Amino acid sequence: MRSSGRNSRGSGSGGKNYRGAGNRRDEQQQQRAGRPRPEERRYDVGGGPKAGPKGSQGGPKGSQGGPKGSTGGPKGGPRTGAQGSGPRAGGGGGRGRKPGPARPREYEAQIEERNRARHDKPRVTMPKTFGEPEGERLQKVLARAGMGSRRACEDLIDQARVEVNGKIVTEQGLRVDPEKDEIKVDGLTVATQSYLFFALNKPAGVVSTMEDPDGRQCLGDYVTNRETRLFHVGRLDTETEGIILLTNHGELSHRLTHPRYGVQKTYLAAIQGPLPRDLGKRLKSGIQLEDGYARADHFRVVQNTGKNYLVEVSLHEGRKHIVRRMLAEAGFPVDKLVRTAFGPIALGDQKSGWLRRLTNTEVGMLMREVDL
Repeated sequence: MRSSGRNSRGSGSGGKNYRGAGNRRDEQQQQRAGRPRPEERRYDVGGGPKAGPKGSQGGPKGSQGGPKGSTGGPKGGPRTGAQGSGPRAGGGGGRGRKPGPARPREYEAQIEERNRARHDKPRVTMPKTFGEPEGERLQKVLARAGMGSRRACEDLIDQARVEVNGKIVTEQGLRVDPEKDEIKVDGLTVATQSYLFFALNKPAGVVSTMEDPDGRQCLGDYVTNRETRLFHVGRLDTETEGIILLTNHGELSHRLTHPRYGVQKTYLAAIQGPLPRDLGKRLKSGIQLEDGYARADHFRVVQNTGKNYLVEVSLHEGRKHIVRRMLAEAGFPVDKLVRTAFGPIALGDQKSGWLRRLTNTEVGMLMREVDL
């Protein structure tokens, strides 16, 4: 009997302890309800009415929302409406966010029409009160022509190395017309317009035309995929190798091939000896050909291996097969012929079949050669 009484009292005290623990949990929940959770703290909202732990606007079981309510937590929040249309509406803590109502198509159409009307207005052109300066700044034209950066071109002007229409420029800011004005740097004309200048090392067997109706390999095969039409300066025999110029500058091409300007060409010819000592003198004094005398400007022996001779011939004439005919008339037929220079432009170590663009200095040297 005692043991049963002790058990009954123990069970009674145990129930009391259980009810006390439940009350403590309720109190702790009420205290936590007075503080917002870290993820619910809002620092960017304005001040609002503070709600108590059990208030009707912010209590843990309030009718309009608790710490997760839509109308404000314990420290207040943005009042978005009685039914809670904010981002945390419905007491779901952001889990059940509802998208806002979509705008009607008619409203979207009105916005689009208003934007178009705003941007499609005709531009109002105001009358010019001051005349705009004509031409371009000299340093800009020089930079576009490849003479260096604008700062480097300004240094050229400061050093009095630039001429415009024969006058040395000493001040910055001069405006020029690239189509009309003659611009020189260090005495060399600068190609300021959209001209192209190339040097091709023509292989043997290539025809010196831009197109060939018979389908033979020609110069045009080496300058494909170019928008500007190029043409060759002079010609080379089909079996002759060496440098040939390509450009779209008509006046320069005409002068380079005109006998009046006498642009010199240099060739290397492989012939069989032995050679007489007076061969160079005979070539310089003139060789009688079918179409008149032909004279060489310069002759020298470059290499000699047994009976094989490599000689250099320079002349300013441009008649057909002129070098081959001169040497053959002197008694030494040519086995191989290579043009190594056209005026001031040398072939150098340029490989056979390679095309390269002339530098501004080389273009200026060509123009000076023919008084351009």
